[in-house]
Amino acid sequence: MGSTDSDDRASAPTFTVKDCALVTLATGRKVRLLQELRNRLEEIDTASLYHHFWGGLLASRFEEREYHNDFAAWVRHGIHDTVLAERLAVLDPTGFSDLEALRQEILEQIDNRLDEAEHLSWSRATVQFEFVCSQIVVFHTHRELERPEELAEVMPELSPSSVFYHFIDARRRTPDRRDDFSDWLSGYGESYSELQSQLAGVDPYFGSLSELRDELGELFSGYFGGNGQ
Repeated sequence: MGSTDSDDRASAPTFTVKDCALVTLATGRKVRLLQELRNRLEEIDTASLYHHFWGGLLASRFEEREYHNDFAAWVRHGIHDTVLAERLAVLDPTGFSDLEALRQEILEQIDNRLDEAEHLSWSRATVQFEFVCSQIVVFHTHRELERPEELAEVMPELSPSSVFYHFIDARRRTPDRRDDFSDWLSGYGESYSELQSQLAGVDPYFGSLSELRDELGELFSGYFGGNGQ
């Protein structure tokens, strides 16, 4: 006999709200030439790639980011090549199967640009690029959600770093590479499949964490306040 909605609710676990902070670690690897950047990229740990694409979201800043990844920013302001900077700037890590696939795309973009502009092989950057990586320190907020409907209530109250942990970093932890909210909702069987589909359509990359929190808040409020169930 198939499980009912009440059965799903009874068996689903609670959702533990957590927060996090990024601890930046030096790798000791620095470059001043685009070719050097390319060679280091080929061997650098994926944790460093992750940091240079996602770490900027958690950094405190008073103005909007010009470039969403550190490689594009350095190529623009260190190498002073706007062509490659723009090509790297549009790379969205959520569009790749994993960080290795993203790495290969970056390498291809750099190789193509080096073929187009020979002088970039020997032009020294005005500022060096330093590869770093990061570790996530997780904090318990001592807050738990018993019902999915509570997502609409709690979302506006979450810190940006909590949103980062549950909606972005979760993709490195969950078996299906999805956010923690979707992973929790899957415990209710098919009851919230439509909501999971809506969450899958949210791109967290090109924007701030505050904007992402607002978008998720509107999504949950619209779903639970309307006819989503």
